[in-house]
Amino acid sequence: MIRYYLFFIALLAVNSSNAQEDNSSNKGLLNLINEDFKDADAQYKFFKTQIPLNELPRTLDEKGKLVTSGSAWWCSGFYPGTLLYLYENSKDTVLYNEAIRRLKLLEKEQYNKTTHDLGFMMYCSFGHANRLKANEKYKQILINSAKSLSDRFDPRVGCIRSWDSKKSSEFLVIIDNMMNLELLFYATKITGDSSYYKIAVSHADVTMKNHFRPDYSSYHLVDYNPETGETNVKRTHQGVADESSWARGQGWALYGYTTMYRETKDKKYLDFANNIANFILNHPNLPADKIPYWDFNAPEVPNALRDASAGSLIASALIELAGYNKGNVSKKYLGVARQIIKTLSTKEYKAVVGTNGGFLLKHSVGSMPHKSEIDVPLTYADYYYTEALLRYKNLIK
Repeated sequence: MIRYYLFFIALLAVNSSNAQEDNSSNKGLLNLINEDFKDADAQYKFFKTQIPLNELPRTLDEKGKLVTSGSAWWCSGFYPGTLLYLYENSKDTVLYNEAIRRLKLLEKEQYNKTTHDLGFMMYCSFGHANRLKANEKYKQILINSAKSLSDRFDPRVGCIRSWDSKKSSEFLVIIDNMMNLELLFYATKITGDSSYYKIAVSHADVTMKNHFRPDYSSYHLVDYNPETGETNVKRTHQGVADESSWARGQGWALYGYTTMYRETKDKKYLDFANNIANFILNHPNLPADKIPYWDFNAPEVPNALRDASAGSLIASALIELAGYNKGNVSKKYLGVARQIIKTLSTKEYKAVVGTNGGFLLKHSVGSMPHKSEIDVPLTYADYYYTEALLRYKNLIK
């Protein structure tokens, strides 16, 4: 999506001795990434034959059967988004045409005001389509989506409501919502209407104030009083416990504040993203291969399940964040991203073409406490893995 080009400009500004490995090492990694893309193209051509025409993929059930969704599911944009990333790399029109065909299923969601996930759904899909081949229809869909998302903003709280609640005393905001703000920045750029930008900044600032602990780990959810804006309670809905550090939540935070710095150039967001990165990378429970356990505080560590979706998300964020830093900090971020890519590219995580239902990656965790999507492939794991591959390839090729 548009984020790709903006962050790449920043990466070019980093001194090559800091941002890149030596040529021989780069060549080896480039060969690996090219092989990953070759396999991904073949896998997603297989994948498209497995998905019913008017549905979108979600995961596999415990018997290995494909689980699909309609367009209103929060992950609906990731499958076409991944196809468009693959097309961007290979220019294979089979992948492009499949993406465009599935986008038609999503069009109606531009008017959906019942979800905070329109950034995931619409910007990770139509945002790519419009970037690759500018289209006035796609632009308008994105603007309408930003309008619908903005409808969930409450100035008394200063945030966009995430989950709806039957209790009038609750205003629920989850850390995942940081990922939807990029859609609002795009809308301001296209329309000149600064209200979208201001909503994004307000949401990020209030989240920065209330979602984080002193060590820069994040709660999953903050419940606000909608009348006063004060916090009622803080929880970690999909983690081990309220005070634990759910891995994908830390990834959403890292990625979200990296994006905030790119879009505003306000150094407080860069500092904050770096602090989140330090929490993740210096955590004693981060495995040597850098694929996080599903929760950093899972009691089963070191035998806890890993979360490939968190790993791919963190890798992609670190590649961008490296471009906004210099010297050893930049090297460290790229080194970890590189390790994650290498690990995810092994047979332990990367599926053989024609297996895994068509998904690229194995071993992701949706919500352990809810016994939902445990140790299965997930569309957003594929999406951020592909994004990380493309970002790193364009850095070293």
